[in-house]
Amino acid sequence: MKKSSSLLFAWFAVALQTNAQEVPSSPEWYDEAKFGIFIHWGVYSVPAFSMTEEIENPSHWSEKNQAYSEWYWHSITKKYSPTYDFHTKTYGSDFEYQDFAPMFKAELFDPAYWADIFERSGAKYVVMVAKHHDGYALWPSKYSWNWNSMDVGPHRDLLGDLSREVKKRGLKMGVSYSLDAWFDPLYLKDFNSYVDEKLHPQLKELITDYEPDIFVAGGHNMHTVEAFKTDGFLKWLYSESPVKNKIVVNDRWGKDSPKKLGSYFTTQYSDVNAPKNFDKKWEEMRGIGKSFGYSRIEKADDYMSSAELIETLVKVVCNGGNLLLNIGPTADGRIPVIMQERLLEIGNWLSINGEAIYSTRKWVNTEMNLSKLYQFYAKKNSDLYVIITEKYDDKIFVNGIESVKSVRLLGYTGEIEYSMVGKTIRISFPSLVAGKKVTNPAWVFKLESIVE
Repeated sequence: MKKSSSLLFAWFAVALQTNAQEVPSSPEWYDEAKFGIFIHWGVYSVPAFSMTEEIENPSHWSEKNQAYSEWYWHSITKKYSPTYDFHTKTYGSDFEYQDFAPMFKAELFDPAYWADIFERSGAKYVVMVAKHHDGYALWPSKYSWNWNSMDVGPHRDLLGDLSREVKKRGLKMGVSYSLDAWFDPLYLKDFNSYVDEKLHPQLKELITDYEPDIFVAGGHNMHTVEAFKTDGFLKWLYSESPVKNKIVVNDRWGKDSPKKLGSYFTTQYSDVNAPKNFDKKWEEMRGIGKSFGYSRIEKADDYMSSAELIETLVKVVCNGGNLLLNIGPTADGRIPVIMQERLLEIGNWLSINGEAIYSTRKWVNTEMNLSKLYQFYAKKNSDLYVIITEKYDDKIFVNGIESVKSVRLLGYTGEIEYSMVGKTIRISFPSLVAGKKVTNPAWVFKLESIVE
């Protein structure tokens, strides 16, 4: 028998008094949503440069992040790196990262249009990076004087403007915040004071002023949960904050917290083919290209195709996870057309096949069918969805089923031939005749009312 969400949050609020690692599991809406949009946008969108080739044998993990344009400031401190060379050649050695801020104008930013694209993509939630490791805030933070989007650059509340439009369309709105702050003077001088006087006040400012449904922490690799004083913030979040009964948090609250602390666990640019045997809900985050922030140097081949993105979504969902797919807008406030196109193509596929994604669960008999390439499974009540990402044969076989009421191909109105042999069902692909509405790059067979 399930406890009510209010009782659940109350119980965990008490638990948090003694153990910061006890936070509520992800709520039902999050598990049912399956697909969200991540946004990396800021001062780094002006130079919009990143490496597209991976560094071989990096001396430190941070060197790998030169593939991310949002790491631009950090990368130009590494003299004779490709990013440093680009910066000095293009802007000059005396040009500071802070000099980009007035150039980040977002003059073409249309939050209503952005929200329309997100809604049409089929995404059910949106997460905006409100502050990355460079410390620049996309809201008028009183704890970040002259280094926020109201004081310098766009002169508007970017987070607030988008939040209103996203929520207006019935989507959930989330905020991401970097606990780290590379070159913040207080951070460098007195880390403990930074935590007390800037980090926690900004976290509470975001929660109180914007009331997000999701909070995604990042920049966790340099300090522990104890050093970030995460337990104190989480106690406040779940006992006193205005979102105490609804907030969902990830697991990146310190270098010792991943896969331990959070409503759900996070993977990033991971192998989505590998089984994820977590004891909590999980979410894969990745970009359409190689960088999270917009990178002018990326070419068409650096972007995943719509077929690859849909296959990624299918693999993640059928493995029990959510996909948080990132876009990197330009400094003037546009979502690059190639990213818009990819999102809309995902939305077109979901408009027909969404019932095989939303509100589904990982099928318990998936493991006995792992040998079948390009064939994935999701369960909803007594219905089983078999998703084929590549038509490699005229027939498909699914093991572990005793009986089925009917079989149909989503988006196709004709009859589907099938037969049972023991506990295996054999399904024949229909002849895909011109004029029949079928979908590609992934076909979905719905097996109604199965008995296992």
